[in-house]
Amino acid sequence: MNLVRANRSWNLDPWSNLRDEINRLFESPLAAMPETEFFNTWTPAVDLYEDKDSLIVQVEVPGMKKEEIEVSLHDGVLTIGGERREEKPAEGNDGYRAERLYGRFQRAITLPKPVDSANVKAAYKDGILTVTLPKSEEAKPRQISIS
Repeated sequence: MNLVRANRSWNLDPWSNLRDEINRLFESPLAAMPETEFFNTWTPAVDLYEDKDSLIVQVEVPGMKKEEIEVSLHDGVLTIGGERREEKPAEGNDGYRAERLYGRFQRAITLPKPVDSANVKAAYKDGILTVTLPKSEEAKPRQISIS
């Protein structure tokens, strides 16, 4: 009878798993995607709330002109999109930090209640887009009198 020693290599390096995961990430299909596609998008913050008569959506889109923003409503889904273009520094100026995000964005928000699409209003002020969606009559609360 021959005894064979089991080759058990115990990994005592706690960073080994993290290193393996990072290496796998860079070998994934995302790593093969061109940088312009992967990083050329951003997602603005959105608030959705309601009052007695309307649903109100506010979207943070600072630095954009209202002509650069698209708003549409279809089958109970409000879609807001656009593109914020990168501002290049003036010729001869060197940049030290660039943290603002640029590129296309699109947000699709499923509305929690039916709205009157004919009376939707959108306003843009100080970098905040506000879309006011009046509730349809059947979605509005109503007082029922007791006889």
